[in-house]
This record gives sequence, structure tokens and C-alpha cells, in this order.
Amino acid sequence: MHRRRTATTATTARTATTTTTARATPAVAAVVGVLFAVPGLAGCGGSGLTPGTAAVLDGRRIPVDAVEARVAALRHAPGGVSADARWETEGLARRAVTELVLDAVVARAVADRGPAVADTEVAAARAEEERRLGGAGRLARELAAQGVPAEAIDDRLGRELGIRRLAATAGADADTPAGDAAVRRILAATATALHLRVNPRYGTWDPDRAALAPAVRSRPAG
Repeated sequence: MHRRRTATTATTARTATTTTTARATPAVAAVVGVLFAVPGLAGCGGSGLTPGTAAVLDGRRIPVDAVEARVAALRHAPGGVSADARWETEGLARRAVTELVLDAVVARAVADRGPAVADTEVAAARAEEERRLGGAGRLARELAAQGVPAEAIDDRLGRELGIRRLAATAGADADTPAGDAAVRRILAATATALHLRVNPRYGTWDPDRAALAPAVRSRPAG
């Protein structure tokens, strides 16, 4: 499904950010939607990961500290998402892990297929959005309302630029169903090659959907 630039149209954390040069793809939007589909989490045991590890890709850890820092940033973002309730906090943690994993998987997939997304490209995309919206503060507020803290803006823009580049390598447009399917296949293959493992407390990585799917757990009564 085609999406307009979300800096002006989207108002919830379920909608992926878009830029003039990097509009959100269905793959990214689906990931964000999955984050809030089921609020429960799986237990912590049985992951085989070292304590304090949220995920591992190609032997490189994503520490729980990084997840907690992302959640804290989201909580305090001006106009952002409140995470006072226990279940909402868990949803934010799952979102943070998904995005940190997806950043790494997209970056690796792009690097395997051509030039990586350069910092200058991300800076140009950000500058264009700031110009269009009327300043850096306005961009930060718009993205905070979508669940993107200021510290993660460049990560989000880089990820979206990468996803569009991956679709292009497959001869497709990321905004089309064919492009979406192509990106998902690439990300699934890359995650497998990286031997991705996620701490089950945050859910289970679904390679076919390129998303972290929360494990279903009954919500406590009351």
C-alpha cells in the first residue's frame, strides 16, 4: 500500500516515518504494526544468550542496556509515547529490539549488495525534511509522535534509505507489493546468514515477515 510522507500525515507510533528521498515501505510499516499487536512477552529462559543480551547477530550483541536506553528516550521524547503502564513498557521494549535488529540486518543486506548508505545521504534526507517542515524542532516533534525519539532519527532515515536501495537491487519499487516481497526475502536471507537470535522475553523473529513477533501470553486478570 502506498504511503504519503508520514512527517505530515501519520500521528501514531504504528506508522513508519517517510522522507522526500526515502518513503516508508510496507515491510517497515508491518514491523511497526507487529510491535503493538500483542502486549505479552515470552519468558526469559531458554534463549542460550548471555545475561544482559537482547539479541545476537553474527556474534555481535545488542545489549539490554541499548534497549533500555531507546525506551527511555522514547518515554521522554516531546510529544512522544507515554510508557507508564507495564504492558505498554513491554511493547516499547519489543519495538526497540525490533528496530535495533532491523537496523543491523538492513545495513548488512545493503552492504552485501552494493555501497552502504552513506552518512551524507542520511544527512541530506534529514536536511530536506527539516526544510520542508520548517525546522529541526518540528521534524523531531512529528517523529516523536510516531514513536521515534530524537536519538533515533538518523537510524530511521538510514534504514528507510537502505530498504529502498534493497528493493532497487531487485529491480523493484519499495512502495509496490513486488518491492515489499523482494525486500522481505532479502532481509530473511540476511537474518539467517547472520545467525540472528533474539532473547525470547522480547518475542520471536519471524524471517518471512522480517519482524519481531510477540509471543502470545495471557494478560493477567484485573
